Amino acid sequence: MAAFYLSIAIIAEVIATSALKSSEAFTRLGPSLIVITGYSAAFYFLAIALRTIPIGIAYAIWAGAGITIITVVGALAFKQIPDLAAIIGITLIVAGVIVINVFSRTTPH
Repeated sequence: MAAFYLSIAIIAEVIATSALKSSEAFTRLGPSLIVITGYSAAFYFLAIALRTIPIGIAYAIWAGAGITIITVVGALAFKQIPDLAAIIGITLIVAGVIVINVFSRTTPH
């Protein structure tokens, strides 16, 4: 169940971060409310996941997945295409999250 809550936290964070760009520095009400709601939900579900998952592991997965997904969203929605160095870096982040999930004994499986 902790992995489910962590997944919800990641999705909420990606939604909030995507709306952050659209909020135009909190000058647009609709996207600003999505940012506030999204980050609130992200931290709430992250906190619930932390009941079971160690904080360092949960944060690594949360941040790594968030970075990866928001990069894809940025490329598709905002035409912010990452260069080769960014793609290599993000690939290394994904590899790290996979190693944590597959090989670490500190994550609940």
